[in-house]
Amino acid sequence: MILTKTFLTFLLMTLLSGLVLLGPTGCKTNPEPVVDPQPQTLVSATQIGQYTTAQLSTRYTSLFGSVASLITGQYLKNTITVYKVVYKTKNTDGTDVQASGALIVPTVTGALPMLSLQHGTIRTDDDAPSNNGTGSDTYSFGSLFGSYGYIVALPDYIGYGTSKSLPHTYEHRNGLATASLDMLRASREFLAQNKVNWDKRLFISGYSEGGYATMSLHKKMEEEAAGEFNLRASSIGAGAYDKTSFMKFVVNTAATTRPDYNSLYIWTLLTYDRIYGLNRPMSYYFKEPYATQIQAQRENASISVSLNQIFTDGFKQAVNSGSDALFVKAVADNDVFDWKPAVPVQLYHGKADQLVPVFNTQNAEAAMKKRGATVTATYVEGANHTDITVISQYALGTVGFFQSVQ
Repeated sequence: MILTKTFLTFLLMTLLSGLVLLGPTGCKTNPEPVVDPQPQTLVSATQIGQYTTAQLSTRYTSLFGSVASLITGQYLKNTITVYKVVYKTKNTDGTDVQASGALIVPTVTGALPMLSLQHGTIRTDDDAPSNNGTGSDTYSFGSLFGSYGYIVALPDYIGYGTSKSLPHTYEHRNGLATASLDMLRASREFLAQNKVNWDKRLFISGYSEGGYATMSLHKKMEEEAAGEFNLRASSIGAGAYDKTSFMKFVVNTAATTRPDYNSLYIWTLLTYDRIYGLNRPMSYYFKEPYATQIQAQRENASISVSLNQIFTDGFKQAVNSGSDALFVKAVADNDVFDWKPAVPVQLYHGKADQLVPVFNTQNAEAAMKKRGATVTATYVEGANHTDITVISQYALGTVGFFQSVQ
């Protein structure tokens, strides 16, 4: 997701308008018991930066110009230290690997909550959180939340940072969730070893791929790691939670012709083809000359027609009839919309989203409520995936929502 300086300025202003009223507060209730840590996950933690409020002020002046005056003194409260955390996890094939992420720790005397931020789609390793580059979430909003008083964990996922030699697990439920959960385990170990005063509260959030990763993480935590963390709530924006419906939509519907959007659909298909061992030739999925182009350029292929026009008739028929059981099962394995979260969930989506159709959030809201979950959803009229209106409401709403459930 590419954000312009004007957009970031607007988003920062709206986000800060919420922070001034809704900053981190002390825990209002005793934290729930946390079970003994899992076997050691943390490999190493290396300090990659320490920034005073004065230094951060200079950073935000460079990033946002005149809007930085809203930050200086009033919103940048604490010096932060940024660490690159390397930890043990498992890749999607079950092999042991090392992954990484960034951990931001503010210099604060009192007990602090932790926020896990799952990043959206990135195209270059430079933007991975653990690299702390100017295009990373660590450098911008992660540091802002950290200076204000949150411990902030930002997983790179498999395919970036320490694991950059491996293919990224793009839009794969278990790949994203496992890397994110093990980042939290490693962060917990680091905080304990370094006597950081974490009050054990945990909040999780993300938008776009980060939204899907957050929903996947939330589901995995409740189903496979219940009681391990004091998870209080999740706030999630514009994720592709209903993969089965989304896949049929892309296969059958004349949709976007934007090459940047189409490349992400192709990336998802390629990821599932690889992870589930389908290993089909591209000529099975796509007509020529597109099959040859995608075979050579993979997710970087520039396709400027709706993908439903370039899928082969055989593939479309196999998907619609269910006769390609392996592919259909692979897609369904990544559905995360129909389950019952035990803690509150807040969802956001633009109604005019051309990349991730709004039915993903509508279906999740309906299915979760039917199961008795506490779910609220905000739908923004006329908003596409990266429009200011929806992302600003997500950012500002997330801050207020987390404060309301503390």
